[in-house]
Amino acid sequence: MADIAFSSTQQSVSDIQSHYMEMVQRRRLYGGLMLLIFVVMMVAGFYTVNERNAGGFWEGLHQIGDYPADVLSEAWENRAEMPALLLKYFPALIETINIAAVSTILGVFGGLYLSLLGTRGLAKWPRLIPLFRRISDIMRAVPEIVIALVLIFVLGGGPVPAMIAIAIHTAGALGKMFSEVAENADLKPVEGLASTGATWSQRMLLGVLPQVAPNYISYSLLRFEINIRASAILGFVGAGGLGYELRNAMAWGPGRFDEAAAIFILLFCTIVFFDQLSSRYRNRLTEGQAQ
Repeated sequence: MADIAFSSTQQSVSDIQSHYMEMVQRRRLYGGLMLLIFVVMMVAGFYTVNERNAGGFWEGLHQIGDYPADVLSEAWENRAEMPALLLKYFPALIETINIAAVSTILGVFGGLYLSLLGTRGLAKWPRLIPLFRRISDIMRAVPEIVIALVLIFVLGGGPVPAMIAIAIHTAGALGKMFSEVAENADLKPVEGLASTGATWSQRMLLGVLPQVAPNYISYSLLRFEINIRASAILGFVGAGGLGYELRNAMAWGPGRFDEAAAIFILLFCTIVFFDQLSSRYRNRLTEGQAQ
């Protein structure tokens, strides 16, 4: 009797092992197929883009360092004028920072409402949770440059289209991140406030936001870093700021390469400064929350 039980146990263990090995082999097969498909798509996409490119990637690869070399050489020749050029484009830098700051503030408020209205257990209208989540998905799925191009066509060039475009994308991105944080909030304070007759806004303000504020601020600072880069990039399509000046300097070609170098220096130093500053405050918030 014991031999029969032992043999049945051994057979079940062998069945489990064989079934596990079949699953591992199937998973490896699927993983290999996915990797092969990815490689084929990458190679095919590269050759398609290279054929449609005006000059061709391989033909122009040896010239990749020519433009930076021309910019650096002209900037070095006119290095005595570099402080004056930095001062000249400093107002454009302030405009870029203002675009990023205002769009971040607007995006934070938009993402805050989208997150609270799209979070289970916190939403004011639970049946509309999928609607608010889809709105957030659409807002962050459309690139800022696409929104900016449409707004520039309607409103004309300037910082306002860039600000609106970045704010829309920021609200969608922060709405997703804020919602994930809010889902982990403790609902006991919210239930306690509801029992006293507090409104939905009061429950969110007093019961939820104090719990999630460190993470919300951390994500907002991180988004501010991203928006500084985005505001500079949108300047290339006529949205104002430092990117607009950089496009003009680069389009002019030799003779204004020193101005392009000055703008590059301003933009690089600004991004590094705000990256370090926001990283410092985000680390403080994270450490304080951990304690």
